[in-house]
Amino acid sequence: MTESGYDFRYMSKNPTDTEQLAAWLAERSLPGTVIGLDGDLGAGKTAFSQSFAKHLGISGVVNSPTFTIIKEYEGRLPLYHMDVYRLSMDEADELGLDEYFFGEGVCLVEWSSLITELLPENYLHISIETTGLSERIIGIKSYGEPYSQWCRDLNENGVSINE
Repeated sequence: MTESGYDFRYMSKNPTDTEQLAAWLAERSLPGTVIGLDGDLGAGKTAFSQSFAKHLGISGVVNSPTFTIIKEYEGRLPLYHMDVYRLSMDEADELGLDEYFFGEGVCLVEWSSLITELLPENYLHISIETTGLSERIIGIKSYGEPYSQWCRDLNENGVSINE
């Protein structure tokens, strides 16, 4: 993954702003959508994932899969929520992640920068940076389609939720 810059930078002033972005992305997600999430501990990766899941129509508790590695949820689309922080590259490779990445659901991969070599060619990378108690800068970089179009739409129109 080249880090030449982000295709979109989103200034989140509070959890509601972050939820709006997660909702916008969930609304556009299709089978095979892969979103990598990175950020320091406590930056909001799991909170983003919870909002994303909510807007995929998933009810119930969505929490970090830190020790189980992958949690599966049913909603409008299946959600495969992954946390690869504790995995070596070899362990991650042995999990058969391709079955999830190219499956019928959406993959949210926390700590995705640890397994960039295993991610599909086309995916969306989200980096969450804490800038205050509730404030975050969320950088979004697209790798291929439809993610490049998503970033173009974000740059042109911002986040607007159809509710």
